[in-house]
Amino acid sequence: MTEAAAENNQPIFNLEKIYVKDLSLEIPHAPKIFLSRENPQVDIQLHTQAGPIDEGLFEVLVKATVTAKIGEKVMFLAEVEEAGIFQIRNIPSEELEPILAVMCPNILFPYLREVVSDVVVRGGFSPVLLSPVNFDAIYQQQKQAQSGAPTTTH
Repeated sequence: MTEAAAENNQPIFNLEKIYVKDLSLEIPHAPKIFLSRENPQVDIQLHTQAGPIDEGLFEVLVKATVTAKIGEKVMFLAEVEEAGIFQIRNIPSEELEPILAVMCPNILFPYLREVVSDVVVRGGFSPVLLSPVNFDAIYQQQKQAQSGAPTTTH
């Protein structure tokens, strides 16, 4: 049926695979950091990336970096890259970018959220629950920044 749809130029959007591409947890001050009773400051950075891997196949990546600190001491640093392979065919090029930047990350985010929480708990800490993310708003901000504001490179 997929081949028939392709012959009819029907749009195709299939999730082929979801996987953890990279995962790390660092606890640089263990075991003493576990004796601290202070609540840590938690910083969460989120990034997305997408690119073609074959004809009609794209890899989309959502990466979270979670850093918990007590004062200047890092309690833990968790990095998770959740990825997916998506088959996307017969989609107009102007619609492809928002699919890769919004729709695909929305599909991957719940998996990323679960892995982040799980790895932090397995490290001996209270779970870190990532708040829902509006990938559409992020995409719109990036489009505005690209079209209106001058860009600088470092």
